[in-house]
Amino acid sequence: MIYLDNSATTQVMAPVVEAMCRAMKDSFYNPSSLYAPAVEVEQALTAARERIAHSLGSRALRVLYTSGGTESNNMAIVGALPRDGRPAHLVTTAMEHPSVLACMQRLETQGHRVTYLPVDAQGQVEREALSQAVGEDTVLVSIMQVNNETGAVQDLEALGRIIHGRNPRTLFHVDGVQGYLRLPVSMPRLGVDLYSLSGHKIHGPKGVGALVMRDGVRLTPLLVGGGQQQEARPGTENVPGILGLDAAVSIFETQGEEFAFHMRGCKAAFLETLETALDGWQVNGPSPETAAPHILNLSLDGVRGEVVLHALEEEGVYVATGSACSSKKRNASHALLAHGLSPERALSSIRISFSPMTQRQDMPQAAEILAHAVQRLRRFRRK
Repeated sequence: MIYLDNSATTQVMAPVVEAMCRAMKDSFYNPSSLYAPAVEVEQALTAARERIAHSLGSRALRVLYTSGGTESNNMAIVGALPRDGRPAHLVTTAMEHPSVLACMQRLETQGHRVTYLPVDAQGQVEREALSQAVGEDTVLVSIMQVNNETGAVQDLEALGRIIHGRNPRTLFHVDGVQGYLRLPVSMPRLGVDLYSLSGHKIHGPKGVGALVMRDGVRLTPLLVGGGQQQEARPGTENVPGILGLDAAVSIFETQGEEFAFHMRGCKAAFLETLETALDGWQVNGPSPETAAPHILNLSLDGVRGEVVLHALEEEGVYVATGSACSSKKRNASHALLAHGLSPERALSSIRISFSPMTQRQDMPQAAEILAHAVQRLRRFRRK
């Protein structure tokens, strides 16, 4: 089996499993309780928060643990709305993850105004459009760090300067789910006010993530109840998940550059074989060298991506046709259409995504299997 769908989820690393097992066995106490073993659990959660804050550029950052990227994105967007209920203006892009776009669309039905920025063929936000969009009533701009389908990487520092130059009160939210610890980020230096991340994208557990906030940012909570996490996200903390995420963060903090180099090498090895084994394909979005190290999106002439996916599955190779959150939909990817692809080319696309656990020596074989599958499907179609 060759697993190449790491943008959908990643295999949990062994140290992460060990940390979670220890938490469930030995650190099962409620961190809100007052006796010594529970206080030790609370101290472990505090240390985990500090590790995430440090990884994003400042120990002064505030870390709220959530159930994952979707909740973090929703918390940032909805929480930024005026508390008095007056209509507000928000800005995002046409290629965002569904957890951002669907949230924005719901807000539109509630009387808020949303501007959807275009992107170019490389997946870059059009800066003049951003500058024109941000106004006095703009409460938040939400732009993803790395596109989950093409790997397009935004220049967050340039975008932050534009946003805060136009309105210093506007919050800059970054969906960092596909970028966190794969690319270096310093929230203070880049002008990022809110940053979402998810554990299962970095070989941590599912069901845990975080929203990281600049000191001084205050959001209206989505949930009410207990006083956990300073009442910003009430509910008993998912201690095994948080400590599992902490283990993953610790691994990536020390080996992140090595991991990125490895994933770029896997991508290069895959493409090197594909270039000689198959004709009639194109890279979608940015060039493989400038895209995020772990994502490669290809269109394959004359075949549908979904059909290719199942042909590869029969050979033990697992890829995707786009975002896992939209995999049951039959329409062309909104992200690829936003990049300027035709519906036909978007429907012929597959996404290949690598991880530190991907075996580079398997990449020529995976590319050969893809080439043979596409050639076979093309012959079948011509008949």
